[in-house]
Amino acid sequence: MSSKIVAIVGRPNVGKSTLFNRITESRKAIVDEVSGVTRDRNYGKGQWNGVDFSIIDTGGYVVNSDDVFEAEINKQVHLAIDEADVILFLVDVEAGITDLDDAVAAILRRTKKEVILAVNKVDNNQRIIDAQEFYSLGLGELYCISSMTGSGTGDLLDHLVASFPVKEETEEETELPHLSVVGRPNVGKSSFINALIGIERNIVTDVAGTTRDSIHTHYNKFGHDFMIVDTAGLRKKGKVHEDLEFYSVLRSVRTIENSDVCLLMIDATRGVEAQDMNIFNLIVKNKKGVVVLVNKWDLIDKNTNSTKKLAAEIKERLAPFNDVPIIFISAKTKQRVHRALETAIEVFENRKKRIKTSELNEILLEAVEAYPPPSVKGKFIKIKYVTQLPSPTPAFALFANLPQYIKDPYRRYIENQIRDHFDFTGVPIQVFFRQK
Repeated sequence: MSSKIVAIVGRPNVGKSTLFNRITESRKAIVDEVSGVTRDRNYGKGQWNGVDFSIIDTGGYVVNSDDVFEAEINKQVHLAIDEADVILFLVDVEAGITDLDDAVAAILRRTKKEVILAVNKVDNNQRIIDAQEFYSLGLGELYCISSMTGSGTGDLLDHLVASFPVKEETEEETELPHLSVVGRPNVGKSSFINALIGIERNIVTDVAGTTRDSIHTHYNKFGHDFMIVDTAGLRKKGKVHEDLEFYSVLRSVRTIENSDVCLLMIDATRGVEAQDMNIFNLIVKNKKGVVVLVNKWDLIDKNTNSTKKLAAEIKERLAPFNDVPIIFISAKTKQRVHRALETAIEVFENRKKRIKTSELNEILLEAVEAYPPPSVKGKFIKIKYVTQLPSPTPAFALFANLPQYIKDPYRRYIENQIRDHFDFTGVPIQVFFRQK
């Protein structure tokens, strides 16, 4: 089941990035008092009351002309309406209702999508009274929040997830596996799919961003049967001046969410860049299988250790989750193209893998005995039982007398033990400690 997409819209400097950081529990979006700091499209995962959703900070950029400014914000609002499921319209109580707020509200009143109005920077009783003027925007109930302190965000998120479907514990396995090819623009995603299916299905040019939409192809050859998706490249907004960019990002995010395995393609001539890490982290947060494809390997001057050295560098960047297959390919010469496909299918099977409870307990309890959790305040933590949870992606629960005292390093130790004994290569796994 795909999670819902929430887009935060509003004029610059109302606190969109601060709210984004709070909901995603990260510091991914740069925050500054200068308006228009957000140049990239920030996208991340949020969770509230057990409901997962994707959230996008639409950002904005500084231009001198107010008319151009307004036009650009209007474009982003229209694109958010087209592709997002819920629009979170953020306004600033300090500034009151501005002409830009009126313009955005006029667009939002005409949409059939759910719109939630949040008034930011409300951190005292007087500002709660001041916020009431925003009812005049005609968008219904408003939520008084403070992105900085978190005040009011709980009520906002309660309302936000109320209409979202709770994820099912089991998923239908009758549908075809969905593989998606993702990465920055012009790394060779369309060329890879063309090489795989043997026909020029997707347009390929040297111009970055030729693919505007997610293109689905049914692959049924050599005993394989699945859907493979070519996505528009995810790139930094500062390098783009076209209206379709935000649309492409939203589509790519949705494609990742609807995939079983993502083939993350990077350019061998450029190595792992910040945007590659953004995409990788998005795949992991969505708990999707991942295979890293290093394309354009034919253009690299190689020696005996070139492959090992670059693979080690990539794994270092991907840490702590670096149990990921890395395949060096050339879409142009078709080098290892089918190997990449076979590896993706193996990762798909790993993602569905179920481990017997008896086998889990035999191995993990022995690992716990060899290296027990550190005692806290003189209290000894005892883990007595392990089981795999009935979730669509690999998740394990260890039952202990004092689960609240178990720290992340020990969680990683348990995860490493699971990976050492069972093949979960390319698949993010979750480890939970629960009260026995």
